[in-house]
Amino acid sequence: MSVQDRASHWPLVGRVSELSAFSAAWEDPHCKGLVIFGPAGVGKSRLAEECLAQAAHRGSRAARATASASAAAVPLGAIAHVIPAGVDLSDPVQGFAAVARALSGPKRQRWALLIDDLQLLDAASAVLVRQLLDADVVRLIGTARSGEPLSGSAQALTGDPAMQRIDLADMDEAGTEEVLQTILGGPVGLRTLHELYNASGGNMLYLRELVLGAVAAKKLSFSNEVWELDDDRPVATPRLTELIGNRLAGAARAARPVLELLALCEPVPLADAEAASSFEVLADLERAGLVRVMTDRRRTTVSLAHPLYGENLRATTPAPRQREVLLQQAARAEGYGARRRADALHIATWRLAATGTAEPALLVQAAVLARHAHDYQQVIALLDAIPEADHSVISLLLLGESLLEMGQCGRAEEVFVSAYEHAGSEEEELAITMARTFNLFWGLARTDEALTVNLQAQRSLNIAGAEKVLRTDEGAMRAVSGEPLQGLSLLSEMETEIEEAQNANVWLLASMMRTTALAMTGHGNEALEYSDHAYNCHRRYNEKVLVSHPDTQLAARVVALSEVGRLDDARTVGAKFFSNQESSILPITQAWMTFDLGRLEWISGHPVAARYWYAQCVALARVHHVRVLHEALLGLAACAGVLGDAQGAESHIKEAGQYPSMNVLVGEERLSEAWLAVTQGDLAHARAVLSEAAGRARETGHLTSEGLLLTDLARLGGAHEAVGRLAELADECDGMLMPARARLAAALAADDPQRLQGSATELARIGAHLLAAEAAITASVIWRNQGLTRQSTAAAQQAAPLKARCEGAQTPLLAPAEATSSLTSREREIAKLAAAGTSSREIAEILTLSVRTIDNHLQRIYGKLGITTRKQLAQAIDYNAP
Repeated sequence: MSVQDRASHWPLVGRVSELSAFSAAWEDPHCKGLVIFGPAGVGKSRLAEECLAQAAHRGSRAARATASASAAAVPLGAIAHVIPAGVDLSDPVQGFAAVARALSGPKRQRWALLIDDLQLLDAASAVLVRQLLDADVVRLIGTARSGEPLSGSAQALTGDPAMQRIDLADMDEAGTEEVLQTILGGPVGLRTLHELYNASGGNMLYLRELVLGAVAAKKLSFSNEVWELDDDRPVATPRLTELIGNRLAGAARAARPVLELLALCEPVPLADAEAASSFEVLADLERAGLVRVMTDRRRTTVSLAHPLYGENLRATTPAPRQREVLLQQAARAEGYGARRRADALHIATWRLAATGTAEPALLVQAAVLARHAHDYQQVIALLDAIPEADHSVISLLLLGESLLEMGQCGRAEEVFVSAYEHAGSEEEELAITMARTFNLFWGLARTDEALTVNLQAQRSLNIAGAEKVLRTDEGAMRAVSGEPLQGLSLLSEMETEIEEAQNANVWLLASMMRTTALAMTGHGNEALEYSDHAYNCHRRYNEKVLVSHPDTQLAARVVALSEVGRLDDARTVGAKFFSNQESSILPITQAWMTFDLGRLEWISGHPVAARYWYAQCVALARVHHVRVLHEALLGLAACAGVLGDAQGAESHIKEAGQYPSMNVLVGEERLSEAWLAVTQGDLAHARAVLSEAAGRARETGHLTSEGLLLTDLARLGGAHEAVGRLAELADECDGMLMPARARLAAALAADDPQRLQGSATELARIGAHLLAAEAAITASVIWRNQGLTRQSTAAAQQAAPLKARCEGAQTPLLAPAEATSSLTSREREIAKLAAAGTSSREIAEILTLSVRTIDNHLQRIYGKLGITTRKQLAQAIDYNAP
């Protein structure tokens, strides 16, 4: 089914509580029905339809009616089609009673009557419905638009104490995501979700039209496993434009000036809004749901009730009128003395929009305010309006940093080089160097060049404190680019408290890298302790620094919690980050957080969840040019491999080759290659890849990555090779995870089912569900092959709920019994003979085949079952299979 087809049957999701309220009301024998109130487009009719369907399922007969202005002109016009034929209504009293008898019928079966837009119901229809309710012939399911007056007869229906009320609000962002995933048939990118939610305001009617418009304009597409808009601007359909135009056209002519003012300058002080129209006009607009009046302490402001209203008004307001409104509002703000912090930003923005120019000093002042609000697009627009000759080091630094934040890293490098030419002091040179190395390293992925610029500055700058700041910057880069030990050595020179730091921004950035490097080198407990300290410092200093929000520290904390085996705690931290509305203005931090959450779910053995987060990371990294794109694509590939999707794994590996590696997790980039080999049945190659990758991780000090790789090696038949080093890592690394991995490898190497069951329990407690399921299933197979049916069954029962949490993973240890079903009848015959100890020559003689043919068959069998030896074949084969 296409997106257009699914959108024409808009899903009812995110309304669980409302449906529960309906069910409870309908079960109450004294309830006469319920009415759903809400603004236009919120989904009242869709919810009412679902309620009617549920009522019919419970045994009620169903009928529908829609009230309208035209139907209200005719008595009983809205419900005429419900009245049984032949009923004489010339005498309303007798006629209405006859309607009740006819509808009731001999079985006294009640009707469920849905009436849309009760506020438009004519009086005669309302009286008849009221009598049918009182006669217990019908129960009402109604909708009514909030903010619009109900007629007296309609009020008599909705005001009955036996009538339940549901107030339906616009969807929140989580509900919007659920709707979009259902309609689009797949995950939605975080940036796209944010844009569609902001544009629609959570209004389901508007959301539907925005989705249809974007699809029709081919601006919404499925790429790397998520739906993404190709730019930040959702496309409205002609129907949506018409709907909003009609909604605004209902406002009085006297309201147009204040609506135009709000469209161009919102939010505005209440006094300014009243000056544009009047208090009475504003009150009417608020009652109609077109504007919103909000009070914050002593300040009362007015804004439009929906973001799409402003877009429509701006499109229909002539340019000369826009210029007039903008300049008048700028003059008002200046007349007040521009006392508030944001006034400079507003005045500059309004003058720039009206005339295309403004005073350079005012533009810079406004840009500083926009930068602190993380509105980087606004910073760029303001500073691009400054003539080249009027730029300063401050303005160029602001412009370059904002270009970097918006992913325009190439232009940012040009701006930083230009800024260096304007530098008049070593202090300015240091500030430019720090910004430039950040852009080269994190934006352009030119690590060697970033380090060169840093080291040159260390040699040339002589101002106090410069060397320490630069060495901290160097340490931050080395810590997450393949040299964590050298990076930590440099970062150990950092000041203990942020207040002592020469450069607070560098200190905060380096603190994130220090937490990450500590975790990767096995010092997880120290990483967590330091993460707490850095987060508290960031909160304390938030208003004084340019490094984004304190929640940027949380991504590194997710890494640390994952490495010590506190997987649920790590998941909670990720949820905390995304529950904060300000996270949406931190796209670079979002990209790193989604990557770390993808790796968390990989460690947990949840390949579908990991795939979702890696896909979100890829989508964000593409738009904002975040350096983690290479690693995220390989994460996608590894997930595809574990899920048996060889084609997807190959595609992602190929694309990842187009981007530079960051070397943040040395060795782990080869997980994708290993698991692709598993899907192709080449376990020998997979083990060789993992062994080589683990060795590389050991060389660079990435101990936790080494442990992860060696664990996979053990799972794929290399337990004897991995067990010794994993035991050493268990002693070297903090937390519960590495010792649990080491015990799993030891149990696999010993073929000890009792120890495997113990490992399954331990890993399940940590939350590593895939490893736990594999351990329990392997124990079950060994017990069964030893003829211990009771123990085998117990292990299988232990495995079942664990396997259910593995999201369809396909690994050699996960389902050996199921794997035998993929063997051909000839392969199954050969497998049983070989598992019983029959040699290849003896099998060849029994089946009248060549020894070479038997050996070829055995190799294919080993590949399908994910094993390498006849001993493993004896454990894996299902002797009861046909």
